[in-house]
Amino acid sequence: MGTEITANSIVAEEWSGAMGEKWLANLDRFEGMIAPVGAAFLDHAGFRPGERVVDSGCGGGGTTIAIAEAVGPSGEVLGIDISPALVAAARKRAAGLAHVRFRQADAATVTLEEPPFDRLFSRFGSMFFPDPAGAFANLRRLIRDGGRADFAVWAPARENGCIAGMMEVLARHIELPAPVPHAPGPFSLDDPDYVRPLLLGAGFTRVDFTRWNGEQLIGGAGATAGEAADFALSALSFADALADTPDVAATVRNELQALFAAHQRPAGIAMGGAAWFVTATT
Repeated sequence: MGTEITANSIVAEEWSGAMGEKWLANLDRFEGMIAPVGAAFLDHAGFRPGERVVDSGCGGGGTTIAIAEAVGPSGEVLGIDISPALVAAARKRAAGLAHVRFRQADAATVTLEEPPFDRLFSRFGSMFFPDPAGAFANLRRLIRDGGRADFAVWAPARENGCIAGMMEVLARHIELPAPVPHAPGPFSLDDPDYVRPLLLGAGFTRVDFTRWNGEQLIGGAGATAGEAADFALSALSFADALADTPDVAATVRNELQALFAAHQRPAGIAMGGAAWFVTATT
């Protein structure tokens, strides 16, 4: 592949404001897009009734509610997210579930005045820490000795067909910045050789990796090629690079629509995705 694939970094401050609100505005499409990998990740975690779980970077609360169903009323789930808008939406979605609660906070620094939890779960919520070593050490403190943490993180961008395809379209029209290894962003934790010592240094005792490869539905289930192109240019962060060039943006949209049309399936726009499921024990 001749083009170096990269993506914009998104720091914590942006997630607490504009990026969190953008995710909320496109919540159904985002959740529909990552539903296959999210379901596989929940199965991998294998929650049991009665467990107490922290859902770090819980977003709109979909994973928190799914975990609550698995642990049952004898268990407990605390969802943590830095975005006030997403936490407010999550609370509405979980109304009536007595064993679910949410807290608006930065998981990298949050302290909890309660006993450590049995489990920690994070579906694509751990790649944006400015200080990952400090953040993971803090997350370790939220889990009891003998507990377990599960992190889903994206594999390299070039191995995610959906991202690689979109970035190649962009690269034909604008100059993309060179990637900075391990800088906060969607692919900061894509290398197991970087992540393993990071987690061991944070106080975890064993770290295992399980590869996931599958398809993602761009723009959510049932999206047309045009809807997927509109979603990419309105909701995905790298589209910000086109904000001041409407003519280029229109051309990019047409090329994205053609790309997505080639992947149209009955379920929607199905393109390849790749992730790591990282299990760390304490």
